[in-house]
Amino acid sequence: MGKRSRQRQKNQTAGRDSRDNAGWGAGYADIVKENKLFEHYYKEQGLVPDGEFEQFMEALREPLPATIRITGYKSHAKEILHCLKEKYFKDIQELEIDGQKIEAPQALSWYPDEQAWHTNMSRKIIRKSPLLEKFHQFLVSETESGNISRQEAVSMIPPLLLKIEPHHKILDMCAAPGSKTAQLIEMLHSDMDVPFPEGFVIANDVDNKRCYLLVHQAKRLNSPCIMVVNHDASCIPTLQIDSDGKKDILFYDRILCDVPCSGDGTMRKNIDVWKKWTTSNSLHLHGLQLRIAVRGVEQLAVGGRMVYSTCSLNPIEDEAVIAALLEKSEGALELADCSADLPGLKWMPGVTSWKLMTKEGQWFSDWSEVPSSRHTQIRPTMFPPKDPEKLASMHLERCMRILPHHQNTGGFFVAVLEKKSLMPWNKRYPKAPKGASLTQEATAKQDGVCGPPPLKKMRLFGYKEDPFVFLTEDDPVFTTIQSFYDLSPGFPKLNVLTRTHEGKKRHLYMVSKELRNVLLNNSERMKVINTGVKVWSRNSDGEEFGCAFRLAQEGIYTLQPYIRSRIIRVSVEDIKVLLTQENPFLSKLEDDAHAQAKKLGMGSIVLKYIPNPNNPAEPQCPIQLCGWRGKTSIRAFLYSFNKFIPLIKWHHFFQLPMFERFILTTISFFYTCNSAEIRLIKSVKY
Repeated sequence: MGKRSRQRQKNQTAGRDSRDNAGWGAGYADIVKENKLFEHYYKEQGLVPDGEFEQFMEALREPLPATIRITGYKSHAKEILHCLKEKYFKDIQELEIDGQKIEAPQALSWYPDEQAWHTNMSRKIIRKSPLLEKFHQFLVSETESGNISRQEAVSMIPPLLLKIEPHHKILDMCAAPGSKTAQLIEMLHSDMDVPFPEGFVIANDVDNKRCYLLVHQAKRLNSPCIMVVNHDASCIPTLQIDSDGKKDILFYDRILCDVPCSGDGTMRKNIDVWKKWTTSNSLHLHGLQLRIAVRGVEQLAVGGRMVYSTCSLNPIEDEAVIAALLEKSEGALELADCSADLPGLKWMPGVTSWKLMTKEGQWFSDWSEVPSSRHTQIRPTMFPPKDPEKLASMHLERCMRILPHHQNTGGFFVAVLEKKSLMPWNKRYPKAPKGASLTQEATAKQDGVCGPPPLKKMRLFGYKEDPFVFLTEDDPVFTTIQSFYDLSPGFPKLNVLTRTHEGKKRHLYMVSKELRNVLLNNSERMKVINTGVKVWSRNSDGEEFGCAFRLAQEGIYTLQPYIRSRIIRVSVEDIKVLLTQENPFLSKLEDDAHAQAKKLGMGSIVLKYIPNPNNPAEPQCPIQLCGWRGKTSIRAFLYSFNKFIPLIKWHHFFQLPMFERFILTTISFFYTCNSAEIRLIKSVKY
């Protein structure tokens, strides 16, 4: 104990010494945004145009602008944009603080449909203006609800270059924290009228804890077409699918390969990089980046597209990886020309020559110059190809490097690869394994169970997730659900799953039939963290009303096309009543909704608002809420900050001082219906 105590005192003294000389309690000295080795390295590489290096360095020392992206599906995104432009941006343009005009948020010129904006407003400026404070609170609440995402501008580029279509099978190899994954899901659901697109997203990350952060991000979009898995991207397993009774290897139409990197393009927000940056970071990461990229193209379908990206400016992590990948492919891969894909985006073409520097400052231009003592640190793939013809055929100039001073962003690198033929080491599609494992998989498929993989087959350490158990079409649980909600004949019962083998089913989830195929055929080789969207939750009180399962808000947009009963069509005024009154009487509804409600018995209901295109003054996004029809009253079940709560989008219909004075900020909740869902209670001050 004495030795440990002395060591602790020594550490505390060292901590005091590391502070500035102003004395104890004065805080830490600011990080000096200087790194001579960094400046020397990038001057020598010639990545920055002549005469712009000082601007480049000055931009890196400036704070990164706050950038937001309007998320969600098309109609909801349009309403949020309308609210931002008409309610906030217009007023901010005319605002002056301390005699200086405030620069209003600007749309990113290259992002489609004005769905991304950036602003240079600091916290100090925001605190000086009540209007800006309201704007800030609006952004905070909408971010928590999932309608807006804080995402760095350059981070939005890779998903756009993938050119996602609803039928694409997509793999996100290094997905956490999930902002890019959310973009992929949104693109997959570009048509809101299709609850189950043919495509899906498998989002992977090697860090188990970060996988749950990824789940949190993905859940905000309530998609049945997303699966989160936990694997090392450099050796992510090959998956199988059932195709007309035969086992086929799953190849992806689109792959996002946003690899781990040294992050020197993030200096504007991660200021620790200034003092920690060294060339050895890139040398250590190059091999891992190349292995991940190789594994990615192995799983890419012929004709498919993979985007490789880093937030590093270093050619060792960028062009060197792409050049090595192209050389290994022997013509199977080709760099796509994306120069016209994002009009308005300023970028520098990839370089065809670069040098390597050690942390001691020693330069190497070719592998032949590297002494044998450094061969464990420096590899041949880190240098550009020697053959001029081979180098020219790679078209490395098609790579895109975004420099911070060109459009006030972070630094970034992106390259788009298209697969023209099979990789040379895999000239024939690999065949699915035969024998016992397939028999066991067939049994699992018949039982509809995807549980934790047997350890004898593959040791997936740390995997403790509950099983995924698919229901059969004749499962007793469907008897009352079918009759109570009058499900259409096309309802895909086989896509419904639960997370338990025994006891009463508490929640029912749904996935697309394509993800069901993946789950049932890969239980032994895949660590699934989460998949599916919750569609029903058990409510013990519901049994006396005809059905033990009530609708869940997360899955209402997935379920609603199949529900033919228990629907009440509501107006703007009805929504106002439901959101501002606790358990309003049925008579509080307008005549049409009141008449519909009287025809229904007690139990779970859908409250559906359909916009009227002939009345543009009303909200033009459809709203569907889960509710409960009581004996004489009605109520809406909502989530805290749920993305479909239209308080924000409908502020001009409420005639309440919510947005003028931010009075409607104290909304209280309580748990109800034996579930984690929460009931919005009236807390409005008039």
